[in-house]
This record gives sequence, C-alpha cells and structure tokens, in this order.
Amino acid sequence: VQLVESGGGLVQAGGSLRLSCAASGFTFDDYAIGWFRQAPGKEREGVSCISSSDGSTYYADSVKGRFTIYRDNAKNTVYLQMNSLKSEDTAVYYCAADWIRCAVVSGTLPPADFASWGQGTQVTVSS
Repeated sequence: VQLVESGGGLVQAGGSLRLSCAASGFTFDDYAIGWFRQAPGKEREGVSCISSSDGSTYYADSVKGRFTIYRDNAKNTVYLQMNSLKSEDTAVYYCAADWIRCAVVSGTLPPADFASWGQGTQVTVSS
C-alpha cells in the first residue's frame, strides 16, 4: 500500500491550494480516504474523508464550507480543495486509507482507525 501526497506549499491567507493523494498497491475503489493534519505541538486531527461505497463525505467543523474532498477512482487519486485558507490551517497534511467507510466517531475522525498513511505535505498559510 502506498499513498503519496502532493500539492502543499506556501500561500497567503484567503488563498487556495489543492492537495492530491495518489494511491497504489491496493484496490482503491474499496477504501475510504481521509485527510488529516498535524501542526507543531498539536495532535493529528481528522480534516475530511470520503467513503468508497457511496462517496459520502465528512468535514471537521473547522473546515466546513472551505474545503472540498473528492475522488477520481479512474486515477486512484483523492483531492482536497482548500479555499479561504487561514493561518490556523498551517500544518503537515496526511492522507490515509481505511476499509470502505469513514470511521466518524462522535463527530470526529480518529486517526487510529486508519492503517495506511502517506508521508505528508506541508501547508503554510501566511497572515
């Protein structure tokens, strides 16, 4: 299983970035893909997720209305479109795979339920 993130970078507040998560080594159609982020000194948090079965999505409250997740199964890739970026969005962003559904628990997306991870891509939002 391999997940490779790309698309991070430096952007001004209010700007946009699109992250990509390219997958290989497994049946992509069978897996939900989640996006997580970790800022210095903070725990890794679930940002968004898209299931494999019906394409249902999850967004953390902090990104609702600004981020959009979507998948292209023909390209084995999941994208995270990030608009209206804020300084508090600065973090390393990771994608991860879980079987079929996004394991949302009490309104959050626990990282522990995801077994396979990419190496991360840095997103820095300057204010």
